Amino acid sequence: MNKSVDILGVSKVFPLESGELQVLRRNDFHVESGEFVSIVGRSGCGKSTLLRIIAGLDVATTGEVRIGGRKVERPSVLTGLIFQESRLFPWLTVEQNIEFGLHRRVEKKQREKAVKRHVELVGLDGFERAFPRQLSGGMQQRVSIARALINQPNVLLLDEPFGALDALTRIHMQNEVLRIWEVERSTMVLVTHDVDEAIFLSDRILVLSDRPGGIKKVISVNVSRPRDRSGVRFMEIRREIYTEFFEAASMSIEYYV
Repeated sequence: MNKSVDILGVSKVFPLESGELQVLRRNDFHVESGEFVSIVGRSGCGKSTLLRIIAGLDVATTGEVRIGGRKVERPSVLTGLIFQESRLFPWLTVEQNIEFGLHRRVEKKQREKAVKRHVELVGLDGFERAFPRQLSGGMQQRVSIARALINQPNVLLLDEPFGALDALTRIHMQNEVLRIWEVERSTMVLVTHDVDEAIFLSDRILVLSDRPGGIKKVISVNVSRPRDRSGVRFMEIRREIYTEFFEAASMSIEYYV
């Protein structure tokens, strides 16, 4: 099955009372089927806007996005999206929140089987009847991931999904996402401010320029998994990314890498 993503000349301009605000400027990129790609850049460079356009939640001013060769014109169950906040329904249990994401036409036995599989996939066995208030932040995000995956999307989009978590929980969730990606083999596109997270998870990293955001550099993470965060090549890539950020601002990177 073709799970590729093609970003073709995508630009985005928002109308303002005082004129126009160009957020994205002519982005072209191809994501291979089953690939894990991260997008990094400064705040306000258009990373999340680009992700929303891929998801069909926003429309490009010029250009288009194609998933599996088909033009994206609206949101689809075949494209999952995970936000920074878990966005769970507080009155529903874990299994009910996960089931909510499932296509309505699925029969009852299939629904039950799918929910059970995805509860197990994200490691929440025993918490099926727990409510969101009874879960930690990391566990709530696992529910969000399961809800996004239950329709077996071709593409999973992640918009800074671990930004609100503490450092140790964040690392644990990165490992969980990597494990799930290796099982499901969905194409994944992650927006993150965490450079180490991008290097740890990705096959390739897109570095966006300051607004209007354009793809400034593409970095291949040619490091075998599991990755050593203190390894030589890991640190070289880290320095390469920070150099792009700090050179643009005429700042020294010496204290950051």
